[in-house]
Amino acid sequence: MARVAPILPSLNAGEWSPRLYGRVDLQKYPAALRRMINFIGLSQGAATRRPGTHYVANTKGNAVARLLPFEFSTVQAYMLEFTDLVMRVFKDRAIIESSPGVPLEVISPYGSALLAGLKWAQSADTMYLCSPSKRPYKLTRTGHTSWSFTAVAFQDGPYLPQNTGTTTLALSATSGSVTVTASAALFASTDVGRLIRFLDTGGAWTWLEITAYTDSTHVTATVKGNAAGAGTAVATWRLGAWSDTTGWPSCVSFFQERLFFAGTSGQPQTVWASKSGDYENFQPTTVAASPAPATLDDNAITLTISDDRVNAIRWMSAGRQLVVGTVGGEFTIAASNLNEAITPSNANVKRETTRGCADLQPVRIGQAVLFVQRAARKIYEMAYNYEVDAQVAPDMTLLADHLFRSQVAEIAYQAEPWSMLWAVRADGTLLGFVYLRDQSVTGWSRQPIGGTGAKALSIACIPGTGQDELWLVVERTVNGGTVRHVEYLAYEFYPEDEDDKDDAFFVDSGLTYDGAATTTLTGLTHLEGQTVQVLANGAAHPDCIVSGGSITLQRAVTRAHVGLGYTSTLETMDIEAGAQDGTAQGRRRRIHELGVKFWATLGARVGRDGNMDRIEFRRGSDPMDASPPLFTGEKRVPFPPGWDVECRIVVEQDQPLPCTVTALVPHMNTND
Repeated sequence: MARVAPILPSLNAGEWSPRLYGRVDLQKYPAALRRMINFIGLSQGAATRRPGTHYVANTKGNAVARLLPFEFSTVQAYMLEFTDLVMRVFKDRAIIESSPGVPLEVISPYGSALLAGLKWAQSADTMYLCSPSKRPYKLTRTGHTSWSFTAVAFQDGPYLPQNTGTTTLALSATSGSVTVTASAALFASTDVGRLIRFLDTGGAWTWLEITAYTDSTHVTATVKGNAAGAGTAVATWRLGAWSDTTGWPSCVSFFQERLFFAGTSGQPQTVWASKSGDYENFQPTTVAASPAPATLDDNAITLTISDDRVNAIRWMSAGRQLVVGTVGGEFTIAASNLNEAITPSNANVKRETTRGCADLQPVRIGQAVLFVQRAARKIYEMAYNYEVDAQVAPDMTLLADHLFRSQVAEIAYQAEPWSMLWAVRADGTLLGFVYLRDQSVTGWSRQPIGGTGAKALSIACIPGTGQDELWLVVERTVNGGTVRHVEYLAYEFYPEDEDDKDDAFFVDSGLTYDGAATTTLTGLTHLEGQTVQVLANGAAHPDCIVSGGSITLQRAVTRAHVGLGYTSTLETMDIEAGAQDGTAQGRRRRIHELGVKFWATLGARVGRDGNMDRIEFRRGSDPMDASPPLFTGEKRVPFPPGWDVECRIVVEQDQPLPCTVTALVPHMNTND
């Protein structure tokens, strides 16, 4: 009978699929977990408890909402809440008000049916938004309370290919509002707002915007340039590429001082780029008759992906190259020489990988693009691989495929403090993925939000004070009804010393009281009727029930965090150690004592699944009327008795207190 004390010094490989439970041969197996729930793997190897979420406000009208980040700078970032035809704005972890107690509301062009499909790109104080059934809009900010949506007025393009048939167009006048007459049926009622480019008899191009529809051969349009050939029918013309007839772009991005749009219903594989430095101008050539119109390097660009199948474009992401995600694969757009700027004459489209993309905005992390695969059940990482001298797209969900039985609905990246990719599944489950490629640290975890029937509906990240902020729209059942809250993840808990527990925020949809000593805490109407946890002056208080928006405590407090409780759980894989010959798998083993190395922790439980013991952190010298100090060091605890062919350790935290596990040291016997 072998007696061993192996150490598990790292717990950051994430939760693994049941299909990998026997893969003790994999290098990451000792750091992998059977369950990782509401814990986050750290680059140093430890696993730390997820902070709680702060309640900010109910969504507008308690409706389903979509969150979008608006980042003017790292110190001036906003979170936008979109509901049916209304946008609200959050800044500095609070809602912006138009007057005291009245949230600012901005009329939005986007109804609830369009919110899930929104794509966006931002430059300074202007954000361009795309939805395939609506003309692109730009959202402009001129102050904290000054926001406006404006339909983008595109200049001189983009256009469909030049007419090669016999149909002619003639204008009734050379300027202002004119009648455009076609020699054959050409127009539709959905062409209002569409552009026309017209080569007059003098050899110069002009352009018009259709303002009214008369019939299939007559429309009214406004002349935007000089139409010298009015009254003369000409066959050299081009119709606008975008309209209610042909569809509008479904995605947008900035790249090399141009604004790119892509993917209409009529041209799903086409990409359009603006003139260089003139984001709303899509002029394809010069217009003057003398010298003859020509295509210059700064003119607009139109590219169509040529492939053996229809590859509808889903998204674009700009880096050194412009990455374009389509239904059938991933492409890059760049100049033929990467040291050059892209122009109409040197733009080059190249297929890179063939994973296929879902219709979801991707995330760029450094030079890698993480995107959701076409079936929305995998997330791939597209990045350049020097060994093969090509872009590759490995599956980031391979080791945790059991977490993706439901489709992914949104992803967002939080760079600080953990380098974490967050994902929301269609069923409302929140997942976390630690992504530290340079440290070879990646791993998935489940991050269920506290509350009855809690679901994450939307997520987005913006820069905060010293770290990034993850914002969420959370739906849960409160007091018998469905409510939807806007919340943000509390900042990482990093105490200065063992007595620093003021910012230990480990409750969900929580609020903080900081003031004079009191036993009554109010302002909790958003949790009416719920059982809540309380951290009172750094000590766990017995649970309370919210009644009339308040709770009554057993002792007076000057600082308290109040919110919904949640449980954090770590469960190791079957420990591979102790066999004198061959593997320990399948042999009966028993842990008789466990060493748990903690950092800044209080209140954890350990044991085997279904048989847990709470660790005693209070020392005999600690005063009984105050919370014990945070513990850093090793706790040696007896382990629940019993022999089993599977030898696993469970660490759990269900109190509103911090828990960071740096290593596990089981003292165990193996029956050979």
